[in-house]
Amino acid sequence: VEPAETSLLNKLIRTSLVESSHHVEILQRDPSSPLFSVKTFEELPLKKELLKGVYMMGFNRPSKIQETALPIMLAYPPQNLIAQSQSGTGKTAAFALAMLSRVNAAEKYPQCLCLAPTYELALQIGRVIEKIGQFCTDIKVTYAIRGNRAAQGVKRQEQIVIGTPGSMLDWCFKLKVIDLKKVTSFVLDEADIMIDTQGLSYQSIRVQRRAALPKGCQMLLFSATFKETVRTFAMQIVSNPIVIKLREEELTLGNIHQYYLVCRNWEEKYRALCNIYGSITVGQAMIFCHTRRSADWLASEMSHDGHQVAVLTAELTVAQRANVIQRFRDGKEKVLIATNVCARGIDVQQVTIVVNLNLPTNLEGEPDFETYLHRIGRAGRFGKKGIAFTVVEDHDVELIRMIEEHFQTEIKQLDPDDMDELETL
Repeated sequence: VEPAETSLLNKLIRTSLVESSHHVEILQRDPSSPLFSVKTFEELPLKKELLKGVYMMGFNRPSKIQETALPIMLAYPPQNLIAQSQSGTGKTAAFALAMLSRVNAAEKYPQCLCLAPTYELALQIGRVIEKIGQFCTDIKVTYAIRGNRAAQGVKRQEQIVIGTPGSMLDWCFKLKVIDLKKVTSFVLDEADIMIDTQGLSYQSIRVQRRAALPKGCQMLLFSATFKETVRTFAMQIVSNPIVIKLREEELTLGNIHQYYLVCRNWEEKYRALCNIYGSITVGQAMIFCHTRRSADWLASEMSHDGHQVAVLTAELTVAQRANVIQRFRDGKEKVLIATNVCARGIDVQQVTIVVNLNLPTNLEGEPDFETYLHRIGRAGRFGKKGIAFTVVEDHDVELIRMIEEHFQTEIKQLDPDDMDELETL
């Protein structure tokens, strides 16, 4: 699954902010500016219409990254910012508030530009801005994306323009529908995806460089990662920035009971799965399969036996995947059967059991340790206890030993037909 799809998926399913206990780190600061953080949206210099929009979005209080980023973004004089924070932590809502706050609604021309790596992400960012700004009736949003034609030389009257780099270049320099000297805010979202997508980083720099944006124009750059390539790219776009990041959550196995079962075929695997499911009190379970075919087979068998199941595979559209995850979060289905599309980034707090019906392996046939960690980490979110089962055939037991050694952890063997030990958990 492409990184842009994963990012879009997180934007679609975010009805509330991801709770994180991890601290915001300040990597670079402006020595002349006191940094502070807020615990409520009321502490920020926001118009009442924007506060109303924030609460309508279901955000009751700022997320970790918003606590520190919003006071910087809303400060006067405007300050440049580079912010790194994982998907789902509230970055889009943060810069949406910043842009909506900077706009002078009485002036009918573009004042804020926002670049995103794909058409779909640009649309989703725009929807967040429109929803938060729904009570700011004089502020309009438009999209510099494929299919949205602009008449040459006819200046746009919308105050906020969201677009992809190629289309934004055309609007600025070929069609001349935006007066760049009047732009007060320039936002670059998903910088890491842009860098990994050929040509987009070059186009983004051209928009910013050729634009000759006014000296006081605020530059805001956001990224889910902060690798060296992102850092280099950021410094070409943003001058004298404050740099903040949300420390990445470290997935650990300490609060997850791990077991493995040896089965000879799919029928035995299914019987073992039924025994697992019948032996413990289950909140919700995620079951990982290697292929779509095995996921569909398992879903058919479990549905036939009366279980409420949902299936998540890469063949679904992003919107369909978002709908599946939301239904699972709402408890409409108790079991989510997934291929690797769902191994990362999707937090469902009620998940107590993860089952690997296939061990994740790399091209050399060795364990894919990182995928294993992210898969079973679904069961131990936010310090809760979880249980992970891996079903293997005889020839894969050695892979279990390699995982134990790699993570310095114990994975106990269970008899597929005897689940008495689980009743104590």
